[in-house]
Amino acid sequence: MLGWNADRRRPWDAAGLGTNGSGTVAEPMPEPAKGRDDEARAEHVYQLVLEGIVTGTFEQGGRLRERELSEMYDVSRIPVREAIQRLEQDGFVETFPRRGAVVRRITLTDVNELFDVRLCLEAFAARMAATRVGEGHPGGRLQELLDDSRTAIDENRTDDVVRLSTEIHAEIVRLSGNRLLIESVKPLFGRMRWIFGLAHNRSNELQRDEHTALCDAILKGRPDLAYSLAYSHIELGREPVLAGLAETLEP
Repeated sequence: MLGWNADRRRPWDAAGLGTNGSGTVAEPMPEPAKGRDDEARAEHVYQLVLEGIVTGTFEQGGRLRERELSEMYDVSRIPVREAIQRLEQDGFVETFPRRGAVVRRITLTDVNELFDVRLCLEAFAARMAATRVGEGHPGGRLQELLDDSRTAIDENRTDDVVRLSTEIHAEIVRLSGNRLLIESVKPLFGRMRWIFGLAHNRSNELQRDEHTALCDAILKGRPDLAYSLAYSHIELGREPVLAGLAETLEP
């Protein structure tokens, strides 16, 4: 069995970069509207399965059976198959002869590589976001997410803290205005939620302060400062995460 928890049927967009970037709840698959194409169905299933992976509903090493997923989401196997193929391309799923699709097992090397890529892409995105905000592009959504994150920390809502942290970083990328970058990092933010859900070892208050300083630099249109703060924020998070996962993940 897939280990599906019947009480967790309202997943969030795991990547944090959905259609509107607002963290809108993805409902279980509704009765398909006439003429809705397979691509839209596959996207919906992709988001639902991805959410199950990053929240641990589908455990690492667990099988993803097309028949069970199609019944779970009330769709045919075609969009399920396409969703699994995308999840494999994005690094969340592996397929094996005679075993089929399974949730990939994360390694410490995967975690390290994620931080390396984030340093390159997100620091650049922060610089570009600050430049564009300084030119007059609105940054109100970033402030909203920061405020929501502060409230979640004050109320000790750990799951929401992880989700909102990812959405803050995703919004910074969106503010960069670079469409290729925005599309390229979507799988990375899914991995961020996946990994941070396994190891959240830094003080929420410390992360709040770092996010506040970074967002303030962006919203005040200070590109160089935003770049430096983004870089240091990501690098400072590396060791605590690796230390927290050292006993549970393979090298």
